[in-house]
Amino acid sequence: MGEDRRLVAVVALAQGMAAAHTPRESWRAAALGACRALSGGFAALSVWERDLGRLRVLVNVGDRAADEDEFPDGEAYPVHQFPEITEFLHERWVSGGEPDAWVETAQGPAAGRPGYCHQRVAALRRRGRGSCVVAPIVLHGRAWGELYVARAVGTPVFDRADADFATVLAAVVAAGLAQTERLEEARRLAFTDALTGLANRRSVDVRLEEAIERHRAEGIVVSLVVCDLNGLKRVNDTLGHAVGDRLLERFGSVLSLCGAMLPGALAARLGGDEFCLLAVGPLADDVVKVADDLCRRAGELELGEGVACGVASTEDPIGPVTSARRLFRLADAAQYRAKAVRAARPVVAGREGPDDPVVRLADEPAHERTGERRRFRGRR
Repeated sequence: MGEDRRLVAVVALAQGMAAAHTPRESWRAAALGACRALSGGFAALSVWERDLGRLRVLVNVGDRAADEDEFPDGEAYPVHQFPEITEFLHERWVSGGEPDAWVETAQGPAAGRPGYCHQRVAALRRRGRGSCVVAPIVLHGRAWGELYVARAVGTPVFDRADADFATVLAAVVAAGLAQTERLEEARRLAFTDALTGLANRRSVDVRLEEAIERHRAEGIVVSLVVCDLNGLKRVNDTLGHAVGDRLLERFGSVLSLCGAMLPGALAARLGGDEFCLLAVGPLADDVVKVADDLCRRAGELELGEGVACGVASTEDPIGPVTSARRLFRLADAAQYRAKAVRAARPVVAGREGPDDPVVRLADEPAHERTGERRRFRGRR
C-alpha cells in the first residue's frame, strides 16, 4: 500500500472512531478501520483484563467464523495461552523496547519476534486464515490489549512493513479509545447525581420521553414514583449539612435497593430532597408494592422523618398520557397529596374514583394553581 493510501487509511480510522457515540461503536470503528487499512479479511479488538488473567474479545468484524459473534459475550482466552501479552508487552516494553506489532502465519512465525505462536497458529488453521498481524495497544502508559487483523488462505501474507503500519494503527486506536473514555466519563457525569450516584434529572427526562413514546406506540406500561424526603431541612438546621448529605445518600441507597425489585427501573435524584423511580414494563400493582416497601424502609432510617411518596402509572385510570410532562405532574400531585395528609404509604393517582383528587389537582389549569401547588410541574 502506498504512503498516500496509508495516510488516508489512518485518517479514516481516526474519523470513524471520533464519530462513535458509544464504546461499542468505537471498538467496531477501530476494528473495521484497521481491517480496511491493512487489506485484511477479519479483525478483532481485545482487552487485557489483568484482574481476571484473560484476554477478552470486544468485537469481531469482517469474515467471521461460525463461533465468532460481532460483540461476543464470553469470548475470552487465558493469558497463559498468549505469553507475549505478559512477557513481550510488559517485560520488553517496560524495559525500554517498543510495543511493535508482529506477524504470524498458519505455518509459524513470520515478521516480528515474540516467538509464542502455537495458539494463534492453531486458530489461523482452524478458521481458514493464512496470516495475521498482532498490534499491542498501549493506553495511559499501560498495555491495554491488542488489535488483531487476519487474511484468508491464498491472499498475500503480511510482511514487516504491514507490521510497522499496524503499530501506527494501534497508536491511532489508543488515541481514539482515550477519547471515548473521556466522552463516556463526561456523559456519565452529565447524567449522574454527584452526591448519591443515582441518575439525575436530565437522565430521567430523557428516559421518560423515550418511555412515553413506547407507551404511545406499543402500549407498554410506564410508571413513575416521585418521593419527597421528609425532615431534611430539620436535619440540616440542627445537625448540619454534612449529616443532611448523609441522609440523602442513605435514602438514595434505599431507593436503589427498592428499584432493583423492578427490572430495568431507573432510580434518580431530581434535586434537593426529591427522588423518583421510573419503571417501564412492570405492572402498576408491582410498582405500588415497591413504593410501599420504599416508604416502610424510609421510615426506619435513623435520620429524617420518612418519605412522602406518589405514584402515577399509565395502567391506572388517569386518562390518556401523551406526554412525559403529564405523567410527571400526576406523580407529583400524588406525592403532594401524600405529604399534605402525612400518608405513611404511597398515594396512587387515579385510584380514588371518578373524581380522583390527584388527577383533578394535576390537571388544574396553571392559572388556578396557588402557593405550594404552583411548584410542581410548572417547571417540568
